[in-house]
Amino acid sequence: MKINRKALVTRHNPVIREIISLSPLSVGNGEFAFTADVTGLQTFPDQYTIPLGTQTQWAWHSSGGRNVWSLDDVRLQYRDEERQLGGYPIRAEDKEEAYHWLRQNPHRLQLGQFGFTFKSASGELLTYDAITHIEQSLELWSGILISRFCVEDQPVVVHTFCHPEQDSFGVTVESPLLTEGRMNIQIRFPAPGMTSRSWDRSIDMNWGETDSHVTKWLKQLPSSALIERTMDDDGYTVALSWSQGDLEQTGVHEFILHGSGLSERLEFTAQFSPLSKVRTLATAQEMIHASRDHWERFWLEGGAIELAESTDSRALELERRIVLSQFNTAIHSAGSVPPQETGLLYNSWFGKLHLEMHWWHAFHFPLWGRAQMLERSMGWYKEILPVARDLAQSQGYQGARWPKMVAAEGAQSPSVIAPLLIWQQPHPIVMAELCYLAEPTSETLARYEDVVLESAEFMASFAEWDEGRNRYVLGPPVIPAQENHKAENTWNPTYELEYWRHGLEVAMNWLRRLGKPVNPKWLEVSERLSELPHAEGVYLAHENCPNTYTEANIDHPSMLGALGMLPGKMVDPSIMRNTLQRVMDSWCWERTWGWDYPMAAMTAARLGEGEWAVDLLLKEVTKNTYLPNGHNYQRPGLYAYLPGNGGLLTAVAMMACGWQGGPDRHAPGFPSDGSWTVRWEGLHPWM
Repeated sequence: MKINRKALVTRHNPVIREIISLSPLSVGNGEFAFTADVTGLQTFPDQYTIPLGTQTQWAWHSSGGRNVWSLDDVRLQYRDEERQLGGYPIRAEDKEEAYHWLRQNPHRLQLGQFGFTFKSASGELLTYDAITHIEQSLELWSGILISRFCVEDQPVVVHTFCHPEQDSFGVTVESPLLTEGRMNIQIRFPAPGMTSRSWDRSIDMNWGETDSHVTKWLKQLPSSALIERTMDDDGYTVALSWSQGDLEQTGVHEFILHGSGLSERLEFTAQFSPLSKVRTLATAQEMIHASRDHWERFWLEGGAIELAESTDSRALELERRIVLSQFNTAIHSAGSVPPQETGLLYNSWFGKLHLEMHWWHAFHFPLWGRAQMLERSMGWYKEILPVARDLAQSQGYQGARWPKMVAAEGAQSPSVIAPLLIWQQPHPIVMAELCYLAEPTSETLARYEDVVLESAEFMASFAEWDEGRNRYVLGPPVIPAQENHKAENTWNPTYELEYWRHGLEVAMNWLRRLGKPVNPKWLEVSERLSELPHAEGVYLAHENCPNTYTEANIDHPSMLGALGMLPGKMVDPSIMRNTLQRVMDSWCWERTWGWDYPMAAMTAARLGEGEWAVDLLLKEVTKNTYLPNGHNYQRPGLYAYLPGNGGLLTAVAMMACGWQGGPDRHAPGFPSDGSWTVRWEGLHPWM
């Protein structure tokens, strides 16, 4: 019997009946997102811990103008001058101004804040205390947010929606407050600058520095307006349209839409565009119809997992996380560039992309039958390929080296950690492989050929030959996925070794498909990589880490990724089973991250430990919290963590559908004791 997908999805519609400061709800499309409070707009931002933002993938700003500083202006560490290798912007030293400017710039813009203003019958401005009888529901099947509430006993109904193919949102409002002249829409534009040098204190909007940006009225008609926003060398336009009332500029960067008082219904829409690309603004009704069509197709055409008939009491919560993670990653992780870790919700690490997280954000899309959603961002690697080539060459290597922390243009950011990470390097190879498996054509091979081959070329040149032990090694200096290791003391991290081999093998297979000879250097490196480091029957974080489970047992237990995320060709299953057991017993789980739980669950699944897999996926620990809006909470400052959502979707797809070479039974990653009834459709196995 087919899954009733509408029933599956809609039973997990988030319903909010009070202000929950960590759980605002968003509408969006992967390129653009609008996050609202309980009124359906951004009326009471001070009541929310998370900024109520409006963001796109293309809107960035550089303080003082572009290219104020370059990487030539900072110190490089870990440079081997004799061999002309390395050189990484790790410490500021005496170049602090350039270092911090490059780290913060470009940063992603918050495009504006749109909220209602409410007045009492006597004309006084009302606060959030006046909002009662709240019932807000995000209709996942249509992508429309419906907010119902009362203001001094007067009912208000707001529908909030986003166009699936445009950087635009709209609302329809129904309330007698409109005819009474007691309800308006206020529009405010924040300053573009960062509020702090520290990423966790720079998430708030900057309402100071009013002279650092310009808001100009370009065009005004009876029911529409075009506003231009400029700041240094950057800017954007905002097109507005409304069904009744007049727009008034009430401040340097502030406007009020006053209702005409002629109707209890108001339609309002806003469209954001780069300065050179002003686009046509769709009507509210066009947006509503487009949103309904888009989200119905999304839910019907992709994969589905239903767990409702399970007897395990945790099944419905896991099903909720699965459904909401699909929605949230579609909004925040499916754009034309790899997403930042908080998606289009708010800025973390200055809004920059973390390429090592791209796997966790988007790897699940092809497994869920939505390869096109991954392909949207895969073209970006080809666009920045010249930048990645230059980076590799500057460090004495061949091919293309993918940086870790970047803005959309692809240049690496200075950091005490980021420039020394390497586990993002094979990501484009394996993600291209997923795209090929979804569409195994010559066109797919040609599309990603350069990205795959040049990624592998760097990997082969980065591995160093150890003459004394007749093997290739990774590092030092290197920082593994488990970032609490010093670069100069780290070599041969377990996960990275396995991923290096796997990435090179996939790239060599890509050459065979293209009818080209296998690169002999790639073959040599893949076959003669160091063995995975282990001691006392368990895998180590890296070869020089005998204290993996005593002093270094924080952050990611990344050695588990060698079997789970990866097929684990070099892995001994018995050693990995011991490793997983040791991690479960000794790891400091409060100091992990949201994707560690699905990573460990995938390892358990491949080892045939379905009960462990479910227990790990649903482990009760702060970093594995999933809020009412479906976001994976981590800690103060990092209130939403999309890699956790994407990792969950990858893990449950593998647990339900299986993997190539895995056991031939239904839902092989779930317990087989009858407590879980797993129904699935439209999923695809990974290697």
